[in-house]
Amino acid sequence: MGRTSDAKNKILTAARTLFEQRGYSALGVAEICKAAGVPKGSFYYFFESKEALALAVIDEHWTAERRDWEQVLNTDAEPLQRLQRLFEATEARQQAAQDSCGAVLGCMFGNLSLEMSNQADALRGRLQEIFEAQVAMVEAVVSAARERGEVAVADTHEAARSMVAQLEGQVLFAKLYNNPARLNTLWPSCRALLGVQDAPKAPVHA
Repeated sequence: MGRTSDAKNKILTAARTLFEQRGYSALGVAEICKAAGVPKGSFYYFFESKEALALAVIDEHWTAERRDWEQVLNTDAEPLQRLQRLFEATEARQQAAQDSCGAVLGCMFGNLSLEMSNQADALRGRLQEIFEAQVAMVEAVVSAARERGEVAVADTHEAARSMVAQLEGQVLFAKLYNNPARLNTLWPSCRALLGVQDAPKAPVHA
């Protein structure tokens, strides 16, 4: 098996699947290579260590996920609709994972954050950057909603941070209970956090 881009892609794909299913610490390079169908020589041609591979997997995953977030959040829809659609898309992804492999996989970034919180500074730092980017993306939409008078929050940054935290927490529960429906409460909870007021209903005349 040559030292080719094909080998690199196989390693990245295998590692991503194994990280999602089993985490980081329990895996060795030999197991990753076996799953990818490549020799160790090919692994070390592309990656100097398992940590370097993990960083590459994280970056590849974030590139795809960021694109998905941008497609939902950077549209002409009303701000609150965009936020709701983000949560709906998250639930749909978890449901698709369960339908495909029988288990809710959760969020790779959240899973690795829990596992690596006290080790691997490079991984922890990259995960922090990704979550800060998510907060910034959500904050831009929350700010747009506040400008329209649709939400009642004084600090849009902290509100966005709380929303991302709620998203991660509910995804964690969905994984723990293997039940994507745990995400059903996410949007109502975030509406309350933002101080969204339902429009008054028109009076019914006899």
